[in-house]
Amino acid sequence: MADPVVFAPDKGAYIRTNAWLAAAAMAGAMAVLWLTGNPYVWTGAPAGLAAIGIRAWYLASEELAANWEMTETLLTGPGPRKVPLNQVEAVKTMGSFVQVVTKGGDKHLIKYQADPAATKAAIERAVP
Repeated sequence: MADPVVFAPDKGAYIRTNAWLAAAAMAGAMAVLWLTGNPYVWTGAPAGLAAIGIRAWYLASEELAANWEMTETLLTGPGPRKVPLNQVEAVKTMGSFVQVVTKGGDKHLIKYQADPAATKAAIERAVP
């Protein structure tokens, strides 16, 4: 039996993903303030940045420890997530995430991958 393949989150991908999220939050907060007629539209930018920055800092230890392992027959994730490879219907990439969809309709995210295309390809090669 071969050693399991480990899909570990990448710190760089985590930072890039949260930077994009912060940019969207900053723009969204400014848009809401502008639409409501607030004369201090610029305050949306630091508010959005602070909100996502604090969230990213708070969740980093948990998110960067969430490894997935793949054996010849099973994909095992954080918590009690277990996906038999013969039940995988589709594998998709979304930014730095890889989504695994089962034949039963369950969806699982393998988050913050440095090379999501390589993760997707490895899973697709293992699916019978």
